[in-house]
Amino acid sequence: MENGLIVKSLSGFYYVKTDGGLLECKARGKFRLDGTSPLVGDRVVCSVDSNGKGRIESIDERKNWFIRPAVANIDALVFIAANTNPVTDPFLIDRVSVIAASSDCELIVCINKCDIDPADELYRIFSSAGFSVVRTSAQTGEGVDKLRELMQGKICAFTGNSGVGKSSIMNILLPGVNIPTAQVSEKLGRGKHTTRHVELYRLGDDTYAADTPGFASFEIEMMETIPKDQLQYDFIDFEPYLGKCRFNNCAHLKEPGCAVTAALEAGSIMPSRYRSYERLYELSSQHKFWETK
Repeated sequence: MENGLIVKSLSGFYYVKTDGGLLECKARGKFRLDGTSPLVGDRVVCSVDSNGKGRIESIDERKNWFIRPAVANIDALVFIAANTNPVTDPFLIDRVSVIAASSDCELIVCINKCDIDPADELYRIFSSAGFSVVRTSAQTGEGVDKLRELMQGKICAFTGNSGVGKSSIMNILLPGVNIPTAQVSEKLGRGKHTTRHVELYRLGDDTYAADTPGFASFEIEMMETIPKDQLQYDFIDFEPYLGKCRFNNCAHLKEPGCAVTAALEAGSIMPSRYRSYERLYELSSQHKFWETK
């Protein structure tokens, strides 16, 4: 038996990084039957036959997992943003930050194309909220070493709207891999995503990065699993004020004596972050959780 990490899944085969190298595996049929098919990022136990072919026998308990893209055990989501074609809406970052928090993930905000526009407002919003924020340029290499430091020792997944430079940043982090990239449409203000499968790329000891196919991967489906009364705990900048409101069931909207809205008025919470909370609270309120049980 060998222990390893699934770093790639393609056409029914799983490629497992073990101490002995990369092992091509099939999965036991029982995983399909019980709905726990292996995912990229899973730590697994494999058997090896006399021909050197592997079979996944068991999957270790997961820290977290995502449906689309099909990845597991992610320590940090790296949101690649930009303030030039295409311009990233802060609400998209806030939405992913909530998904990260609810999945026990760190969020790293990487503002790319800073050689064209430093995105001062985006930087101010998310650094003030308490996130790790780094400015990078895929053209000049600026900030990439700092990004690498923030990712050290973690399994990370890259996300962000298409065209912001996810694959370009990955190519700098991983010279020689040559992940395909595509030009951004000037008319549409977005790029064509070039990643066709999920794969973990090794950056160093215990450090991996996944380029994920499409921003929508982390959107609506994940948000629908977060009840409205849980949402407050997924805004990290709300944390110092929770439990200090006049009412125990405060929704932090228009209630009197709310510590969160008081912090907003005092400038301790950024207005755009609070607006995102209001929007996400409304979206969560529309979902009937009892119908999914």
